[in-house]
Amino acid sequence: MVSVCFVCLGNICRSPTAEGVFRHIVRRAGLEHAFFIDSAGTAAYHAGEPPDVRASAAAKRRGIELSGRARRFEDVDFERFDYVLAMDLENLRSLQRRAPKRARCRIALLRSFDPSAEPNAAVPDPYYGGDEGFEHVLDLCLSACEGLLAHIRREHGL
Repeated sequence: MVSVCFVCLGNICRSPTAEGVFRHIVRRAGLEHAFFIDSAGTAAYHAGEPPDVRASAAAKRRGIELSGRARRFEDVDFERFDYVLAMDLENLRSLQRRAPKRARCRIALLRSFDPSAEPNAAVPDPYYGGDEGFEHVLDLCLSACEGLLAHIRREHGL
C-alpha cells in the first residue's frame, strides 16, 4: 500500500483539497485499495476543525468531497507515509528540518509532480482571498495530483 500525506500550514484549505482531489483521481482509476491518503498541517491552529467551507464548496462543484478534520503533522508521520507533500517552500522547509535523518519518506513539493509547473512552484494559500483563489487551488491540485498518480504508478508498478 502506498501512503501519501499532503501538508500545508493549518490543514483546512490546501492540504485537504489536495487530499480530496487525489482520493477522487485514485478512485476514478480504480486504485483506492492500493493507497492510504491523508493530510495534515505543520501548525495546530485549526486542529479538529473541518475543511474551510469555501474549499469544500469549490470542490463540491467539481464532484469532489473534502472530509476529515484538521490535525497537526506529527513526527511519527515521517515513518507512516511514503510521500509527504508540502504545498509551499515554507512548509517544505519546516518538514525537512523536522524529519529524522533516517526518514524513509519522500518529502517534496506537491507541484514538483506537475509537468507544467516551474521549479519550486507552490500551491498558494487561498484563505484570505475570494472564491477564485479556491478554484485556482483546485486547478493546481488536479494537475499535480494527476502527475503524482502517474509517478506512483510507474514507481510502484500499479
